[in-house]
Amino acid sequence: MNLREKIDVRAPVAHRIESLEGKVSEEEWTLRVDLAATYRLVAYYGWDDMIFTHISARVPGPEHHFLINPYGLMFDEITASSLVKIDVDGNKVQDSPYPVNPAGFTIHSALHMNRDDAHCVIHLHSTDGVAVSAQAEGLLPLDQHAMLIAGDIAYHDYEGVALDLDERERLVQDIGSEKHVMILRNHGTLTLGRSCADAFLRMYYLERACSMQVRALAGGTKLNMPNQGVPEKTRDLGAMGFEGPMGALAWPALLRKMDRVDSSYRH
Repeated sequence: MNLREKIDVRAPVAHRIESLEGKVSEEEWTLRVDLAATYRLVAYYGWDDMIFTHISARVPGPEHHFLINPYGLMFDEITASSLVKIDVDGNKVQDSPYPVNPAGFTIHSALHMNRDDAHCVIHLHSTDGVAVSAQAEGLLPLDQHAMLIAGDIAYHDYEGVALDLDERERLVQDIGSEKHVMILRNHGTLTLGRSCADAFLRMYYLERACSMQVRALAGGTKLNMPNQGVPEKTRDLGAMGFEGPMGALAWPALLRKMDRVDSSYRH
């Protein structure tokens, strides 16, 4: 039986999969809702790449299990119950009618396995993010958004489509033990955090900074660089905010936004 025979592909996702609410732990369900909302937010802001790229989250508990998108669904279709639970090798550990893309978990597994604070990992191929990843100087301190995350950015050179498990070691080495933002050269953007809220807020600032840089460079006039010492001062302020009051205020507001747009992510 193929996938199209198992699933009515014409029906909305929320109508073709049984809800897992009450069938998984309360902690896991909350995580599922937050992760589904993160997928919807990425689609809302136009950062998705059809069914490609991934956002993963570590399930609470000692099993080293993770949630990831059902391969083949658009990001604006994903719901809390449709997320697939996998192990560190990308294999399904819970019955699901949807397939997963184990190769797509290569980058994520490297970070989840080696960073205790990598509870959520977001990887994107956004237009402006990829554009900046292809610029030799990387992200420049042209605006406040860029300066707030400047001290948290790592870079990783492109090695081809991320299918080689050996690349995981180099990814981990490049991001180190303290940075939470990575520009994958000629490829895209990546953030991690202790929660979906942390990872998304960092990605929001990174993507906004990339878009502002692309527009500033396209303007055709001389750039105004900030005064000496200002980028460092702004960077220090940014280091204090993403896992603190900024995220605590922004994430509930973002969930309310998604509820107004389409609350089916909570199914």
